[in-house]
Amino acid sequence: MKQIVLIAATIYGALAVVLGALGAHALKKVLTAAQLQSFEVGVKYQMYHAIVLLVIGFFLTFETRLQHLMGWSFIAGTFLFSFSIYLLSLSPLMGVSLKFLGPVTPLGGLLMILGWCLLFVQVWRG
Repeated sequence: MKQIVLIAATIYGALAVVLGALGAHALKKVLTAAQLQSFEVGVKYQMYHAIVLLVIGFFLTFETRLQHLMGWSFIAGTFLFSFSIYLLSLSPLMGVSLKFLGPVTPLGGLLMILGWCLLFVQVWRG
């Protein structure tokens, strides 16, 4: 599990840089200000959680159920939150309606919050 968390951290971090550059340069010309702002929120939260995954990947052993659940909460939550935002922001460019993804974003957010709560429990327990 430790390796999965660290691999997810590196992939999410690299993709956040790539997608951030894409948003700052190419997408700036074709998205509305609101769409670009949403896209950037996805990038920011992806990078924040890539860093969190990196930290917990280096400092935790992932020998407990709590730590496993925390890792998967951060991984799945980041994916659902950020990538649903990317797709929703880009859907007008793709010419498709992806409104069904609307509920996926808050679900990803809830999983990220769960990850933070589990991290709190981990720290509290020592």
